[in-house]
Amino acid sequence: MKPKPVDINSNKKMSFFYFFGQKKFYIHFLIAIAISILLIWIVLKSMDLFTHHGDVYIVPDFSGYTIKDLNEKGYDEYFEFVIIDSVYYRSKEKGTVILQHPLSGSKVKQGRHVYLTIVAQSPEKVKMPNLKNLSLRQALVTLESYELLVGNLEYIQYFARNAVVDQLLDDEPVEPDTELLKGTVVDLVLGKGDRTIMIPMPFLIGLKQGDVRRKLHFNSLNLGREYFMDDDDTTHARVYKTDPETLTEEQLFLGQPVNIWYRSDELIDFHEYLQQFNPDTIAEVTNDTENKILEDEY
Repeated sequence: MKPKPVDINSNKKMSFFYFFGQKKFYIHFLIAIAISILLIWIVLKSMDLFTHHGDVYIVPDFSGYTIKDLNEKGYDEYFEFVIIDSVYYRSKEKGTVILQHPLSGSKVKQGRHVYLTIVAQSPEKVKMPNLKNLSLRQALVTLESYELLVGNLEYIQYFARNAVVDQLLDDEPVEPDTELLKGTVVDLVLGKGDRTIMIPMPFLIGLKQGDVRRKLHFNSLNLGREYFMDDDDTTHARVYKTDPETLTEEQLFLGQPVNIWYRSDELIDFHEYLQQFNPDTIAEVTNDTENKILEDEY
């Protein structure tokens, strides 16, 4: 008799399905799943530890501190400090932080880079521009672009009102292209024009100290004496009152000094304080002053 042919593929199919029916298959399958879950959990936990997942820190205000101060206080354990720029400020301590990114109050992870701008040890040098025959506004903008400061505005008899007649350093003429340190104070000699002119008192209440001198200069006035009624901390100082008085009807001479009294905005609510001044009157005085200055520029 001839042997019956055997279906090899049929046997393979039977053995394959037979394996799925065995108990140990399911045991091995469950063990594999458990091991996979465990490996995934270990990987995720390792990533959390590496990236400090969930560890969030509030960035403090580093203004006024040196890098040495920050390291001594232990901030370098949480943040990595990178100095990206330095700017010279005569009134601030050298090497201290003046700008930071991220800003104070930001939430960051441990080890985050904090980029700092500090006060330079010494100012850079710039060449004195030629301001002669420029208008006052042009001269002020030019000096700002060169990071030079404006000191006193002196008015003399000259046919072109608010035209720069001379530029002075320590009461001596300073020639164009003379090398000066950034932050050097330059005085300007300006023309009175052919006729006497009076200007309104600008509104200064609430301004910070750094903005007062600039606004006075742009209004052809000088900064007089400064009084700090609370303390000498200029960071929070804002104009509280002036002499001549704010919103006075008195007209001022070109170059007249204005005395300033400051209060701290940590002690005085300036938003509420400003409510006592009529906004329409403030706008009217501001517009009158701006128009008067623009009309008088040659």
